[in-house]
Amino acid sequence: MVTDLLNWLQSLPQPALVGATGTLVLLECTIGLGFIAPGESGLLVAATTATTVPRFLILWAVVTACAGVGDSIGYAIGRRFGPRLRETKLIQRYGTDAWDKATGILQRRGAWAVFFARFLPVVRTLTPAAAGTSGLPYRKFLPAVLAGAASWSVLHISIGAALGEAARQVEGALSTGGMIVVAALAAVAVFFLLRYKRKKALAVAAGDSDEKREPLTPHS
Repeated sequence: MVTDLLNWLQSLPQPALVGATGTLVLLECTIGLGFIAPGESGLLVAATTATTVPRFLILWAVVTACAGVGDSIGYAIGRRFGPRLRETKLIQRYGTDAWDKATGILQRRGAWAVFFARFLPVVRTLTPAAAGTSGLPYRKFLPAVLAGAASWSVLHISIGAALGEAARQVEGALSTGGMIVVAALAAVAVFFLLRYKRKKALAVAAGDSDEKREPLTPHS
């Protein structure tokens, strides 16, 4: 059952699969859409098809580029609207604490914050716009974004590919009933893992939002 699903995914036209995955990642990295686009989950699923080196490298290159484009869009939005972006309904509704977390880290760490924010759910969606708002030069922002995106994508593609191969091996040793149980347990584990990562990021953001920070300089 699982092998049939993985084989079906692998039989799909690679340009369409890679393009769809890249689009999901781009949307996740774009402020306003990152809260609804399942970029990370979509990448893990698509990565199960990365069974050869060329497939792996193509998916990695496309996802890295799309993440860089999405982050650049967020940066441009931050530069355009400046600190008042925090007061918009979008940020107020979905990410005030994460926004404060992102701006706080940026003020202390600069481009390094952009790199490490890539691995923090919610925060990574807001950091590019916060970087644009804070006045971080784009010449420093872009290398940090691409390095973070490349590291993040290679990690998740490796995990997805390993999970796909492990599922094939497990299915070969278990009955259909056993595979259903294993698949259900795996789905539950992934759900709670993603939920835990999101709650942890928001909890850290909420703790940092209580700290006093210097006001950001508006940009025209």
